[in-house]
Amino acid sequence: MPNDIHHEPWNKGKLVGQKPPLKLKEIWAIRIRLQLGKKVRDLAMFNLAIDSKLRGCDLVNLKVRDVCHGNQVASRASILQSKTQRPVQFEITEPTRDAVSAWVLQAKLRSDQYLFPSRQRQFSPHISTRQYARIVSRWVSSIGLDPTEYGTHTMRRTKVTLIYKRTKNLRAIQLLLGHAKMESTVRYLGIEVDDALEISEQTEI
Repeated sequence: MPNDIHHEPWNKGKLVGQKPPLKLKEIWAIRIRLQLGKKVRDLAMFNLAIDSKLRGCDLVNLKVRDVCHGNQVASRASILQSKTQRPVQFEITEPTRDAVSAWVLQAKLRSDQYLFPSRQRQFSPHISTRQYARIVSRWVSSIGLDPTEYGTHTMRRTKVTLIYKRTKNLRAIQLLLGHAKMESTVRYLGIEVDDALEISEQTEI
C-alpha cells in the first residue's frame, strides 16, 4: 500500500543558519557586564554595532573621522558599504556617543586612524572580521547564550528587528540596512506568512 503521507521539509520557507537577533534584556545584560568590567573598547564596539546595523566588514573599517566631527562624536553618520558600494546612514545614540568618546580618548586615537585598531598591526591596521566574530562570541557567552547560535549578523539584525516589531515599517528597515531591494529586507528579517497575516488582521477597514 503506497504511503500517501506527505512530509514537508523542516526547513521549508525558513532561512537555515540565520543568526537570531538579541532581545532587549540580552542587550542590557551584555552592556552592563562590559560597563562593570570597564571594557571601554568593547562597550564602544557593542553599542556602535547595535546602533549602526553595519556588516562586520564595514564596522571594523570605520575610522574615527567617520563618526566624529572634531572632538565630538556625531549623532548621525554615513558610510559607503563595501559589499554594495551603496551609501547608508545610521544614528549614534547618546549612550553610544559617550562610549565611543571614552574609547577614542583612552586609546588616544587621531581622526585618520581606525576606530578599532588591531593589536597585531603587522597583519592589519584594524581588527579583522574574524577577530570581531570572536569578540561577539565572548559577549554572548558572558550572559550564558550559546555562541554557536549567534554571530556578527546578530549585531546587524538586532535593532532593525526591534524597530520592525514596533512599527512594521519595512521601507524604514530597508533604508536602515542599505538594501537595494525590498525582497532582501523581507528575507533578512525572516518575515513569515503568519507575521504578514497578523499585520493584516490588525488592520481594520
